[in-house]
Amino acid sequence: MHREHAPVPSFSGFDERSVFRSIFSAHPDAMLLVDAQGRIVLSNPAAEALLGYGADRLTGMGVDDLVPDSIRPRHAAYRDAYGKSPRPRPMGTQMDLVARRGDGSEVMVEIALSPLQDQGLPFVVASIRDVGAYPRVRQALQRARYSDRLAQLGRLAVDERDARTLVDQACRLAVEALEVESAVVCELTQGGREFVIAGGYRQAAQQQAGCRLANDPDTLPGYLVAHPRPLPLPDYREERRFVIPDYLVEAGLVSGFAAPLVDRGRVFGTLTIHSRTATRFGEDETRFVESLCSLLATCLQRGRTEEALSHSQRLETVGQLTGGIAHDFNNLLTVIKGNLQIIEDSPEASTVGEIRPLVGAAGRATHRAAELTAKLLAFSRRQMLQPAAIDLPAMLRSLADMLRRTVDQRVRIEVDCPADCPAAFADPVQLESAMLNVAINARDAMPEGGRLMFRASVVDQLPAESGPAQEPARRGYIAIAISDTGTGMPEEVRERAFEPFFTTKDVGRGTGLGLSTVYGFVKQSRGTVTLASRPGMGTAVTLYIPQAQAAPDMAPDDAAADAAVPAGLSVLLVEDEAEVRKVARAFLAALDARVVECADAGEALAALDGERPFDLLLSDIALGPGLRGTELARIAQERRPELRVLLVSGFSSELLDADQTAPPDWALLPKPYSRTELVRAIATALRRDGEPGN
Repeated sequence: MHREHAPVPSFSGFDERSVFRSIFSAHPDAMLLVDAQGRIVLSNPAAEALLGYGADRLTGMGVDDLVPDSIRPRHAAYRDAYGKSPRPRPMGTQMDLVARRGDGSEVMVEIALSPLQDQGLPFVVASIRDVGAYPRVRQALQRARYSDRLAQLGRLAVDERDARTLVDQACRLAVEALEVESAVVCELTQGGREFVIAGGYRQAAQQQAGCRLANDPDTLPGYLVAHPRPLPLPDYREERRFVIPDYLVEAGLVSGFAAPLVDRGRVFGTLTIHSRTATRFGEDETRFVESLCSLLATCLQRGRTEEALSHSQRLETVGQLTGGIAHDFNNLLTVIKGNLQIIEDSPEASTVGEIRPLVGAAGRATHRAAELTAKLLAFSRRQMLQPAAIDLPAMLRSLADMLRRTVDQRVRIEVDCPADCPAAFADPVQLESAMLNVAINARDAMPEGGRLMFRASVVDQLPAESGPAQEPARRGYIAIAISDTGTGMPEEVRERAFEPFFTTKDVGRGTGLGLSTVYGFVKQSRGTVTLASRPGMGTAVTLYIPQAQAAPDMAPDDAAADAAVPAGLSVLLVEDEAEVRKVARAFLAALDARVVECADAGEALAALDGERPFDLLLSDIALGPGLRGTELARIAQERRPELRVLLVSGFSSELLDADQTAPPDWALLPKPYSRTELVRAIATALRRDGEPGN
């Protein structure tokens, strides 16, 4: 069967130049018509778009102007050689070609040259294609762009220590690399109940740094905490897992991508990216965001760790200083307190009526001074602790009831502690005092009333922000959070809140020792303390206390015995402070003890080498240069196994704990001490292994 062919279109009636000019203009590739002198005679719109020139600006330019400066001389030579022997030629398949755009930027291209000399025209047609338009090339360039942005953040992280700058720059790099609208980073607060905006790039007004939002699962950051994995958000209008804020949709944002910031398996923040177009986030984009989040998380946690370490080191330094001062002051108080007691017990005191009231007043002042040094020792973690298992729900209820009777009725006090909360292991008196100190600060921060909340919960480990690693508890910790709705603290106050003698209260209203003693007590109890506060947003102080049976090595000493000290006790007294030694000798003389005094360990060892028997070694731990009291006691018991030991110090029992060879039967008496306290300590030392022989 004969098949008829469709008629071939005819150009009759059309201007052929007009037809070909239309084809030239409509061609998708950039096209230039170049004369023998290398001048551009004609260009199409695709060329103007690719090369970045407006309409008709290319006409009359030399093609050399489209070549980067570095290769322009060589290009002129190639063009001259080609003009002598023009031929169809593809360029850019075996080598990289770069065209210089109107704004000075460069674009990688392929070029095909088609001479028209065979048609009797002195021109060459140059067809130019953007290599980046090829899918594989575009993907390679995109990956290179992602790698470059990650490298930029890495270089910035080496020198930059300001967390806000790192966050803002990371968001900027994400926006530029992904070609999206905005990016924002949220961080969890220490209590984990809220997110705070840490920074961003081109974010909405409601997402500016410092803004807060609740850590709820129906919010995007809250959802990421519960489901910690990268999360594409292809269409905000179709999202049902959580609520997309209206202000994002009203701003024209239609899609996005979110990923968690993770440190050691714990989500502490999120990165969210917003786009005005339905952006598709594939594997390359996901890997880029994951890498960016990993690098940013590392940088932020490094900064937090360095800040916590620096703060801890500053407190350690101040603690050593205050501990040393407290030790020396306790020596002075021992002298004052002892001499006052000697005066009070003297026969002359009963004959002079004015002496006893004066001695009593001085004694009360000495007691207050001793309380002050006790606070300094608490901060420096050198106080005497008597830890025990604590029924925390009962303690919190009792403390709350007491506060309700004493604080302003406009302050609402609440307690949230589960009935089955495990027992905490700490000194109950010191723990209650620590919580009371925090509560008093909270009360002072709410002059117009507010809410004071005590909340207890069980945690497995200490927070990452707690500074240098603590000795881990065997059964976890109890987190006791004490929060208020008061005025809050600015950053410069928050950083110094635990320093001793630092206070923002009026003269006479605060000593600056409240939070510092809390810090020292909790640290000495093998826990830690964190503080979260912001002006106008209140303050939350969280004490992390080990659970009961978590630290058996901190078991309290035996209760002091009240048994009488036998008369004629032979005591080797070692004390480097002459005045303290004099007071101790007077107390011992009142007990009818036989005393040999020594000023240092060398004199004591010489006395032990003699024939004289001794029942008790009574020695200060800090003996100046030479052997410490613990070392002296060890050598003394090696020479005389029957010798009992009572050590005296202005520091805590941790001085004994630090000496791993110290036997458990050594007793410790803190300074300053009274004669009654000395008698009980001696009785305890003698009782531990039975009465010594005379």
